[in-house]
Amino acid sequence: MLLLEEIYKSYKAQNSAHFNLRIHRGLGWFKKALELDQDLEFKFISLWISFHAIYADDRDTILAPAKLYQFLETLCQKDLDQKINHMIWEKYSQPIRSLLDNSYLDQSFWDYRNQKISLENCQEDQKNQNQQIQNALQERNSVEVLRLLFHRFYTLHHQLMHGGITYHSSLNHKSFEESCRILAALMPVFICILIENAKALDLKKPFYPVAQVS
Repeated sequence: MLLLEEIYKSYKAQNSAHFNLRIHRGLGWFKKALELDQDLEFKFISLWISFHAIYADDRDTILAPAKLYQFLETLCQKDLDQKINHMIWEKYSQPIRSLLDNSYLDQSFWDYRNQKISLENCQEDQKNQNQQIQNALQERNSVEVLRLLFHRFYTLHHQLMHGGITYHSSLNHKSFEESCRILAALMPVFICILIENAKALDLKKPFYPVAQVS
């Protein structure tokens, strides 16, 4: 049993059923991800589901920038041990920077390739994003770095789930390897912060709660 599971069970009686369901689902998918080191695409999927299990409460607002930023900001504020900062600025700074610099994980790149936006708009968007990245790194703004990073994850997720990536392709291996390393490190910290601050962070009921049909 994971130490995280023991922590969850020790707090379980104090928390709401909705909150416990979120953590239970998040832990289940995180545990599955730990078994998939040789299958990075499915490891990434499992980690991504684990994140959404603890985060999403409305399928129509999952991509809302303000909602994601607020969630990440709250986690960082409650992280009294500064574990998230340690991961961002020390332990995983290199793969995080690599993902942020990866233009293939920038959605505007693909929007231009698919003729949804002009080259000028694509270049302007990439220029703005690069400036946001530089500002976040210079200011050591952990919340902003996480926000930018998770938007890279969203792009990778959409590529994968919509058949835009070849299974076990060498072209995407580094992106999946780095993404899995970072998500696998962040998820137990996120879950632990939620558990230890359940009263303040008990979100609305899950969008898909347990339901029985007679």
